[in-house]
Amino acid sequence: MNELKFLKRFNFWRTHHLKEKQFVYFLSIIIGLIAGLAAVALKTSVHYLAALFRTSNNFDTQNWLYLILPLVGITITVLFIRFFVKDDISHGVSKILYSISKKNSKIERHNTYSSIVACSFTGGLGGSVGMEAPILYTGAAIGSNIGQLFNLHYKTLTLLIGCGTAAALSAIFKAPITGLIFAFEVLMLDLTTSSIIPILLATVTGTLVSSFLLGERIEFYFTVKDIFDFRAIPFYVLLGLFTGLVSLYFVRMNSRVEKLFHNVMNPYKKLVIGGLIVGVMIYFFPPLFGEGYFAMKSILSGKTHELLDSSLFYQLHDNPRIFLLFLVALLILKVIAMAVTTGSGGIGGIFAPSLFMGGVTGFAFSKAINIFNLSWIKLSESNFTLVGMAGLIAGVMQAPLTAIFLIAEITGGYGLFIPLIITSSISFITIHYFEKYSIYAKSLAEHGDLITHNKDKAALTLIKVAHVVEKDYSSVETNATLGDLVKVIAHSKRNIFPVIDEQQHFLGMIMLDDVREVMFNKDEYSKTLVKDLMIQPSEFVTPNESMENVMEKFKTSGLWNLPVIENNCYIGFVSRANVFAAYRKKLIEFSEEI
Repeated sequence: MNELKFLKRFNFWRTHHLKEKQFVYFLSIIIGLIAGLAAVALKTSVHYLAALFRTSNNFDTQNWLYLILPLVGITITVLFIRFFVKDDISHGVSKILYSISKKNSKIERHNTYSSIVACSFTGGLGGSVGMEAPILYTGAAIGSNIGQLFNLHYKTLTLLIGCGTAAALSAIFKAPITGLIFAFEVLMLDLTTSSIIPILLATVTGTLVSSFLLGERIEFYFTVKDIFDFRAIPFYVLLGLFTGLVSLYFVRMNSRVEKLFHNVMNPYKKLVIGGLIVGVMIYFFPPLFGEGYFAMKSILSGKTHELLDSSLFYQLHDNPRIFLLFLVALLILKVIAMAVTTGSGGIGGIFAPSLFMGGVTGFAFSKAINIFNLSWIKLSESNFTLVGMAGLIAGVMQAPLTAIFLIAEITGGYGLFIPLIITSSISFITIHYFEKYSIYAKSLAEHGDLITHNKDKAALTLIKVAHVVEKDYSSVETNATLGDLVKVIAHSKRNIFPVIDEQQHFLGMIMLDDVREVMFNKDEYSKTLVKDLMIQPSEFVTPNESMENVMEKFKTSGLWNLPVIENNCYIGFVSRANVFAAYRKKLIEFSEEI
């Protein structure tokens, strides 16, 4: 009670003494601080758990742990979600986009911690997923809930979600520019001065927090050792095409595996099957354990033999051709292991697996060319590993700018800027030919729930049927006479009259223009029934229908009013005029500066 009084007093004070823009700047720093701490907490817990169970060198009896650890992690995660959270917290970035488009940028309070707890067990005990999506969802929830605390409106809440998400990503990779670009490119926030400054403040704060607490122990940090050779440009072009095709495999295989698990209705059967499958895959291919950044560090540091540590294939690390086959197997299996982990109930994301597969793709690509002498120059395998990471991020997320600046920032410079641009752009173009939307946005776009940079579509997406439905239409029953109808018309200001039965089922409607002549013929008042006069509209609307569909129905039917029907029961009418008024209001909101 005292907290509520304090908040009311504070809100009263700040509305009279602080401009909205100044208050948003202050909140962005607070959000960056908390999101940075959350990112450190998640990464520390995951890495601590993983370090407890990681074995090394030869394949030995300790490897049996790999068989059961993912099952244990997924089981704890499922039980935690089922009995404590009681909400779906999977696919974090997609959930953020859905919250922006359909939930007025409001995210549940438990999301400020639930993804961290769940992901710690999934990833720390070997689930082959990334930690980025859960921490991005956590950052978004922090921004949304702080905004809700001060009763901020939709546009500011959305900006604070961007601040939290960008700060979380920046804290993970120590890459503030990447966090900023991710917010605009993936979350599709408007690029304006009023949005750039708060997000930059949040990303810098998040980066400083993680740098202070973790130093350079943030994922991986690698300084480019080999200078960019212009003679290698054709191979970077080919790498872009290759990573684009691998991205397509990633997106479609992930979707296929998750659909298979979605069809398994029993959650406990699902987690047992998934946990055992992931365990067996890690048993034979240990680099699939967890995020995969350990494998990336091994490749970039030139210690590629470490990829075979604790593996049946350890004795074969000196055979380059067998090693290439091992890399191809990792490439094929990583996305399957990831999708099985999430499909069976684990919590994690696709960011780290994308980097893992991109690094393996770039390394295997350059290694094969060097082994078989297919190039007029010796390719830098470390450079191609880094550029391959950008290629997969650009393809899977369809976010080439995020990919370019992420690798540029984690390598501490822009020495690879040209190949990063070439490979990322070609990868994006390649997958975009087959898949219009990113892995995050695909399902949302299919259901008309995706906010985009197109302000027209964004405005329509944010308008709900419930906001524009009109319920003050006078109804008539199907067995009523023309005389009864005339009495209803006399007391109504509308020119449409829904026809319903006793159970409120919608049977049709009467247009005033259609009965104008007959309604003055009193001889027909008792002879003519309403059911003989009503017409059936060619289209109707449901309460949960997207506004894009509604506008399409207006266009195809030629009607100015459409009935809103749910379970065959009449609710009201939605009119073009009302929709256009709501649409205009949303456009004005988009254009206003904070």
